[in-house]
Amino acid sequence: MFDHGLLLTSQAIGRQLAAMPHELYLIRLIHHRTQRPFPGERLWTADQLQQGATVRFLRARNREGCDVYLQPYASDHNAGYILVDLDRAEPNVIARMSAHGHEPCVVLQTSPGHLQAWVQVSSTALPPAIATAIGKQLASAYGGDRASTDWRHLGRLAGFTNQKPQRRTHTGHAPWVKVLHSQAGLARNATELLHSAAAQLQPPIRFDLSDRSPDPREPSVTAQASAIYQTWMQRWHIAERFRPPDWSVVDLWVARALRAKACRSIKSESSSNGEAHNFLAATAIPRTTCAAPWPAQVSLFPPQAPPV
Repeated sequence: MFDHGLLLTSQAIGRQLAAMPHELYLIRLIHHRTQRPFPGERLWTADQLQQGATVRFLRARNREGCDVYLQPYASDHNAGYILVDLDRAEPNVIARMSAHGHEPCVVLQTSPGHLQAWVQVSSTALPPAIATAIGKQLASAYGGDRASTDWRHLGRLAGFTNQKPQRRTHTGHAPWVKVLHSQAGLARNATELLHSAAAQLQPPIRFDLSDRSPDPREPSVTAQASAIYQTWMQRWHIAERFRPPDWSVVDLWVARALRAKACRSIKSESSSNGEAHNFLAATAIPRTTCAAPWPAQVSLFPPQAPPV
Protein backbone atom coordinates (compact mmCIF):
# COMPACT_ATOMS: atom_id res chain seq x y z
CA MET A 1 0.00 0.00 0.00
CA PHE A 2 1.28 3.46 -0.90
CA ASP A 3 2.42 5.42 2.16
CA HIS A 4 2.11 9.13 1.43
CA GLY A 5 3.53 10.13 4.84
CA LEU A 6 6.63 8.01 4.25
CA LEU A 7 7.16 9.76 0.91
CA LEU A 8 6.85 13.23 2.44
CA THR A 9 9.28 12.40 5.24
CA SER A 10 11.80 10.95 2.77
CA GLN A 11 11.58 14.06 0.61
CA ALA A 12 12.10 16.36 3.62
CA ILE A 13 15.13 14.36 4.76
CA GLY A 14 16.53 14.46 1.23
CA ARG A 15 16.15 18.24 0.97
CA GLN A 16 17.91 18.83 4.28
CA LEU A 17 20.81 16.47 3.65
CA ALA A 18 21.35 17.69 0.08
CA ALA A 19 21.86 21.21 1.43
CA MET A 20 24.31 20.16 4.14
CA PRO A 21 26.33 17.40 2.45
CA HIS A 22 28.71 15.41 4.61
CA GLU A 23 30.21 11.95 4.77
CA LEU A 24 28.51 10.82 7.98
CA TYR A 25 25.63 11.98 10.18
CA LEU A 26 24.94 11.16 13.80
CA ILE A 27 21.28 10.50 14.64
CA ARG A 28 19.99 10.66 18.20
CA LEU A 29 16.49 9.87 19.42
CA ILE A 30 15.33 11.43 22.70
CA HIS A 31 12.02 10.59 24.32
CA HIS A 32 10.23 13.86 25.01
CA ARG A 33 8.51 12.78 28.25
CA THR A 34 11.36 10.98 30.01
CA GLN A 35 14.23 12.82 28.26
CA ARG A 36 15.92 9.46 27.94
CA PRO A 37 17.99 8.95 24.78
CA PHE A 38 17.22 5.82 22.81
CA PRO A 39 20.06 3.35 23.56
CA GLY A 40 23.17 3.66 21.39
CA GLU A 41 24.26 6.06 18.69
CA ARG A 42 24.75 5.23 15.04
CA LEU A 43 26.41 6.98 12.13
CA TRP A 44 24.74 7.09 8.73
CA THR A 45 25.48 8.17 5.19
CA ALA A 46 22.90 10.30 3.39
CA ASP A 47 21.88 7.34 1.23
CA GLN A 48 21.33 5.11 4.26
CA LEU A 49 19.23 7.75 6.00
CA GLN A 50 16.89 7.91 3.01
CA GLN A 51 16.34 4.17 2.68
CA GLY A 52 12.75 3.10 3.23
CA ALA A 53 13.55 0.79 6.16
CA THR A 54 15.44 3.56 7.95
CA VAL A 55 12.70 6.13 7.45
CA ARG A 56 10.04 3.66 8.65
CA PHE A 57 12.06 2.92 11.78
CA LEU A 58 12.56 6.61 12.61
CA ARG A 59 8.87 7.39 11.95
CA ALA A 60 7.86 4.59 14.30
CA ARG A 61 10.08 5.92 17.09
CA ASN A 62 8.76 9.44 16.43
CA ARG A 63 5.18 8.20 16.85
CA GLU A 64 6.22 6.61 20.16
CA GLY A 65 7.28 10.03 21.46
CA CYS A 66 10.91 10.40 20.38
CA ASP A 67 12.25 13.60 18.87
CA VAL A 68 14.67 12.98 15.99
CA TYR A 69 17.94 14.94 16.04
CA LEU A 70 20.83 15.14 13.60
CA GLN A 71 24.42 16.37 13.52
CA PRO A 72 26.99 16.16 10.71
CA TYR A 73 29.66 13.97 12.32
CA ALA A 74 33.38 14.68 12.50
CA SER A 75 34.44 12.74 15.60
CA ASP A 76 35.97 15.15 18.15
CA HIS A 77 35.68 18.13 15.78
CA ASN A 78 32.86 20.15 14.29
CA ALA A 79 32.02 19.22 10.69
CA GLY A 80 31.98 22.84 9.52
CA TYR A 81 28.25 23.42 10.13
CA ILE A 82 27.07 25.81 12.87
CA LEU A 83 23.57 25.55 14.31
CA VAL A 84 21.73 28.78 15.13
CA ASP A 85 18.67 27.98 17.23
CA LEU A 86 16.25 30.85 16.56
CA ASP A 87 13.79 29.88 19.25
CA ARG A 88 11.79 33.11 18.93
CA ALA A 89 12.71 34.21 15.46
CA GLU A 90 12.08 37.73 14.20
CA PRO A 91 10.23 37.83 10.87
CA ASN A 92 13.23 39.13 8.91
CA VAL A 93 16.04 37.30 10.69
CA ILE A 94 16.97 35.06 7.75
CA ALA A 95 17.08 38.06 5.42
CA ARG A 96 19.38 39.85 7.87
CA MET A 97 21.68 36.83 8.06
CA SER A 98 21.90 36.70 4.27
CA ALA A 99 22.52 40.43 4.00
CA HIS A 100 25.52 40.10 6.33
CA GLY A 101 26.99 37.16 4.42
CA HIS A 102 25.89 34.58 7.00
CA GLU A 103 23.25 32.97 4.83
CA PRO A 104 22.08 29.55 6.10
CA CYS A 105 22.30 26.47 3.92
CA VAL A 106 19.24 25.03 5.72
CA VAL A 107 16.38 26.72 7.56
CA LEU A 108 13.89 24.55 9.45
CA GLN A 109 10.61 25.50 11.04
CA THR A 110 10.53 23.32 14.15
CA SER A 111 7.11 24.69 15.14
CA PRO A 112 5.23 27.88 14.23
CA GLY A 113 7.45 30.86 15.08
CA HIS A 114 10.47 28.72 15.94
CA LEU A 115 13.34 28.23 13.48
CA GLN A 116 16.67 26.45 13.32
CA ALA A 117 19.32 27.54 10.83
CA TRP A 118 22.45 25.67 9.78
CA VAL A 119 25.30 27.85 8.50
CA GLN A 120 28.21 26.20 6.73
CA VAL A 121 31.41 28.06 7.59
CA SER A 122 34.03 25.50 6.52
CA SER A 123 34.34 22.60 4.10
CA THR A 124 36.67 20.82 6.55
CA ALA A 125 36.43 19.98 10.25
CA LEU A 126 36.83 22.73 12.84
CA PRO A 127 38.37 22.64 16.34
CA PRO A 128 35.63 22.68 19.00
CA ALA A 129 36.71 26.05 20.42
CA ILE A 130 36.47 27.74 17.02
CA ALA A 131 33.05 26.25 16.25
CA THR A 132 31.66 27.20 19.67
CA ALA A 133 32.95 30.76 19.33
CA ILE A 134 31.27 31.12 15.93
CA GLY A 135 28.05 29.72 17.35
CA LYS A 136 28.08 32.31 20.10
CA GLN A 137 28.76 35.11 17.61
CA LEU A 138 25.86 34.13 15.39
CA ALA A 139 23.47 33.58 18.30
CA SER A 140 24.34 37.00 19.72
CA ALA A 141 23.97 38.75 16.36
CA TYR A 142 20.62 37.22 15.41
CA GLY A 143 18.85 36.55 18.69
CA GLY A 144 19.57 32.83 18.83
CA ASP A 145 19.49 30.64 21.92
CA ARG A 146 22.90 31.13 23.57
CA ALA A 147 22.48 27.87 25.46
CA SER A 148 22.54 26.01 22.12
CA THR A 149 25.88 27.22 20.78
CA ASP A 150 28.26 24.41 21.69
CA TRP A 151 30.25 22.90 18.81
CA ARG A 152 28.34 19.60 18.72
CA HIS A 153 24.82 20.78 19.37
CA LEU A 154 22.16 18.67 17.69
CA GLY A 155 19.52 20.09 15.39
CA ARG A 156 16.25 18.56 14.32
CA LEU A 157 15.83 16.31 11.31
CA ALA A 158 13.11 17.45 8.91
CA GLY A 159 10.05 15.33 8.19
CA PHE A 160 9.27 14.34 11.78
CA THR A 161 7.06 15.85 14.47
CA ASN A 162 8.19 18.05 17.35
CA GLN A 163 7.09 16.11 20.42
CA LYS A 164 7.47 18.91 22.98
CA PRO A 165 4.08 19.38 24.69
CA GLN A 166 4.44 23.17 24.70
CA ARG A 167 4.75 23.15 20.90
CA ARG A 168 1.39 21.44 20.29
CA THR A 169 -1.02 23.17 17.94
CA HIS A 170 -4.39 24.49 19.09
CA THR A 171 -5.88 21.22 17.86
CA GLY A 172 -3.52 19.24 20.10
CA HIS A 173 -1.33 17.85 17.31
CA ALA A 174 2.47 17.81 17.29
CA PRO A 175 3.78 20.18 14.59
CA TRP A 176 5.92 18.90 11.74
CA VAL A 177 9.54 19.98 11.32
CA LYS A 178 9.52 21.59 7.88
CA VAL A 179 12.26 22.70 5.47
CA LEU A 180 11.74 26.39 4.67
CA HIS A 181 15.00 26.89 2.78
CA SER A 182 17.74 24.62 1.48
CA GLN A 183 20.73 25.59 -0.64
CA ALA A 184 24.13 24.00 -0.24
CA GLY A 185 27.20 26.20 0.02
CA LEU A 186 29.49 28.13 2.33
CA ALA A 187 28.28 31.40 3.78
CA ARG A 188 29.85 34.34 1.89
CA ASN A 189 31.60 35.70 4.97
CA ALA A 190 32.57 32.32 6.40
CA THR A 191 36.30 33.12 6.35
CA GLU A 192 35.77 36.32 8.33
CA LEU A 193 33.77 34.38 10.91
CA LEU A 194 36.56 31.84 11.28
CA HIS A 195 39.30 34.40 11.79
CA SER A 196 37.16 36.55 14.08
CA ALA A 197 36.38 33.53 16.28
CA ALA A 198 40.05 32.53 16.42
CA ALA A 199 41.06 36.05 17.47
CA GLN A 200 38.55 36.07 20.33
CA LEU A 201 39.96 32.97 21.99
CA GLN A 202 42.25 33.33 24.99
CA PRO A 203 44.99 33.09 24.01
CA PRO A 204 44.22 33.93 20.37
CA ILE A 205 45.15 31.23 17.90
CA ARG A 206 46.22 31.34 14.29
CA PHE A 207 43.73 29.59 12.06
CA ASP A 208 45.15 28.67 8.65
CA LEU A 209 42.62 27.26 6.21
CA SER A 210 45.34 26.37 3.69
CA ASP A 211 46.69 23.62 5.98
CA ARG A 212 43.40 21.81 6.39
CA SER A 213 42.67 20.28 2.98
CA PRO A 214 42.62 16.47 3.07
CA ASP A 215 44.86 14.50 0.74
CA PRO A 216 42.54 13.22 -2.06
CA ARG A 217 44.81 10.20 -2.55
CA GLU A 218 44.06 8.90 0.94
CA PRO A 219 40.99 6.68 1.32
CA SER A 220 38.30 8.15 3.55
CA VAL A 221 37.79 6.88 7.07
CA THR A 222 34.38 5.60 6.02
CA ALA A 223 35.84 3.66 3.09
CA GLN A 224 38.49 2.06 5.30
CA ALA A 225 35.97 1.11 7.99
CA SER A 226 33.55 -0.28 5.43
CA ALA A 227 36.27 -2.43 3.86
CA ILE A 228 37.25 -3.87 7.26
CA TYR A 229 33.63 -4.58 8.15
CA GLN A 230 32.88 -6.26 4.81
CA THR A 231 35.98 -8.45 5.15
CA TRP A 232 34.71 -9.90 8.42
CA MET A 233 31.18 -10.22 7.02
CA GLN A 234 32.46 -12.34 4.15
CA ARG A 235 34.79 -14.38 6.36
CA TRP A 236 31.91 -15.35 8.66
CA HIS A 237 29.35 -15.74 5.80
CA ILE A 238 26.94 -13.53 7.74
CA ALA A 239 24.55 -12.90 4.84
CA GLU A 240 24.21 -16.62 4.11
CA ARG A 241 23.89 -17.76 7.74
CA PHE A 242 21.48 -15.17 9.13
CA ARG A 243 18.41 -13.76 7.38
CA PRO A 244 18.22 -11.02 8.46
CA PRO A 245 21.31 -10.59 10.64
CA ASP A 246 21.11 -8.97 14.06
CA TRP A 247 23.39 -6.07 13.22
CA SER A 248 24.09 -5.12 16.82
CA VAL A 249 25.48 -8.62 17.37
CA VAL A 250 27.58 -8.37 14.19
CA ASP A 251 28.93 -5.03 15.44
CA LEU A 252 29.99 -6.70 18.68
CA TRP A 253 31.66 -9.61 16.86
CA VAL A 254 33.65 -7.25 14.64
CA ALA A 255 34.69 -5.16 17.64
CA ARG A 256 35.88 -8.27 19.50
CA ALA A 257 37.74 -9.55 16.44
CA LEU A 258 39.54 -6.24 15.95
CA ARG A 259 40.46 -6.04 19.63
CA ALA A 260 41.78 -9.62 19.66
CA LYS A 261 43.79 -8.99 16.51
CA ALA A 262 45.26 -5.79 17.95
CA CYS A 263 46.16 -7.51 21.23
CA ARG A 264 47.90 -10.38 19.43
CA SER A 265 49.90 -7.88 17.41
CA ILE A 266 50.94 -5.93 20.50
CA LYS A 267 51.75 -9.11 22.41
CA SER A 268 53.98 -10.37 19.61
CA GLU A 269 55.84 -7.07 19.38
CA SER A 270 56.21 -6.76 23.14
CA SER A 271 57.48 -10.33 23.48
CA SER A 272 60.16 -9.74 20.91
CA ASN A 273 61.26 -6.65 22.83
CA GLY A 274 61.10 -8.35 26.25
CA GLU A 275 58.40 -5.94 27.44
CA ALA A 276 55.76 -6.63 30.08
CA HIS A 277 52.46 -8.02 28.75
CA ASN A 278 50.14 -5.15 29.60
CA PHE A 279 48.01 -4.78 26.49
CA LEU A 280 45.41 -2.36 25.23
CA ALA A 281 43.62 -2.50 21.88
CA ALA A 282 45.37 -0.36 19.30
CA THR A 283 42.51 -0.59 16.83
CA ALA A 284 39.54 1.74 17.16
CA ILE A 285 36.45 -0.20 18.22
CA PRO A 286 33.28 0.64 16.25
CA ARG A 287 30.34 2.14 18.06
CA THR A 288 27.71 -0.51 18.70
CA THR A 289 24.12 -0.85 19.76
CA CYS A 290 24.84 -3.18 22.64
CA ALA A 291 23.29 -0.95 25.28
CA ALA A 292 20.30 -2.42 27.09
CA PRO A 293 17.23 -2.05 24.83
CA TRP A 294 14.00 -0.35 25.72
CA PRO A 295 11.00 -2.51 26.64
CA ALA A 296 9.95 -2.53 23.00
CA GLN A 297 12.91 -4.88 22.37
CA VAL A 298 13.56 -3.44 18.93
CA SER A 299 16.96 -3.08 17.28
CA LEU A 300 18.12 0.51 17.45
CA PHE A 301 18.56 0.99 13.72
CA PRO A 302 18.18 -1.15 10.59
CA PRO A 303 21.21 -2.55 8.69
CA GLN A 304 23.82 -0.05 7.58
CA ALA A 305 27.51 0.30 6.93
CA PRO A 306 29.65 0.09 10.06
CA PRO A 307 30.02 3.19 12.22
CA VAL A 308 33.47 4.67 12.58
